[in-house]
Amino acid sequence: MSVLDSTTTILSSGVRLTVPLAFAACGEYLAQRAGAMNISVEAMMLGAAFTSIATASATGSATIGLAAGVLTGLVLGFVHGNLSHRAQINTFVVGLVLNALVLGLTSYLITTEQFASHQVGMLSIPVLQDIPLIGQPLFSGRWPAYLLILLVPLTWWLVARSRWGLELRAVGENPQAADVAGIKVNVRRRQALLWCGALAGLGGAYLAVGEVGSFNQNMTAGRGYIVIAAVIFGAWRLGRTLIGCLVFGLSDAMRLALPALGVTINSQLLVAAPYLLALLAMLLFTTKHREPAALGRPFQRGST
Repeated sequence: MSVLDSTTTILSSGVRLTVPLAFAACGEYLAQRAGAMNISVEAMMLGAAFTSIATASATGSATIGLAAGVLTGLVLGFVHGNLSHRAQINTFVVGLVLNALVLGLTSYLITTEQFASHQVGMLSIPVLQDIPLIGQPLFSGRWPAYLLILLVPLTWWLVARSRWGLELRAVGENPQAADVAGIKVNVRRRQALLWCGALAGLGGAYLAVGEVGSFNQNMTAGRGYIVIAAVIFGAWRLGRTLIGCLVFGLSDAMRLALPALGVTINSQLLVAAPYLLALLAMLLFTTKHREPAALGRPFQRGST
């Protein structure tokens, strides 16, 4: 295999591995800008991956499985929001419990049932897919990946340009002042968590019925935590967050490609390398932009 072919293969793999992270990162970015620290994004992705392949196996349709994954993320976002904002349970505890619960539940259920393999269809753009080096990575892939073309600018517009986004940013910075202005703080935060759940669910479902075609125990392997780190090291800017996701995706692709290219490296080091490189890259690109002032802080009317 030529150097050009090897590079194209690694880039294609890297883009595919970046797509589920990018979906979830769009949701987590919006949630954190609203002050909702959602650490259950790992549970959203893993639960969606399981339900998507289970639904696809039951219905015979990978597209319905994809929709089931989005619905699973929404349900987990609803649960997280209500436990954190209505029951006033510490949001970090809620996230940890959901992550452990979904991991245990899916690990058990996968041992009780065998699911058939299902994948959504490919979509290649004529002419553009023939561009050397970048044609195959960017213009040939599973069709849900192209939803990023819509969802990334939509997420940016919602946060930066819409009135709803202005209210989200207000409750993320100063919830008491937002409440005085008539904004329903916890309602906005729950809405942000629903958006986060839907996109994290889409990311998990894409991983299962988009790229892999099956479900394996703990198949997200900490990708939800990488998404959270990407948002934080990306200084709560969407572009920087997505760059962090891309670095991880490319590093993960290198991990898979190096043994095939004859490069011998300790297997444990290869497994850890994508996480280390992603964190190093995000540290290098991080800035001094501060976090939303009320990030992770519960709001209760009348409190100071």
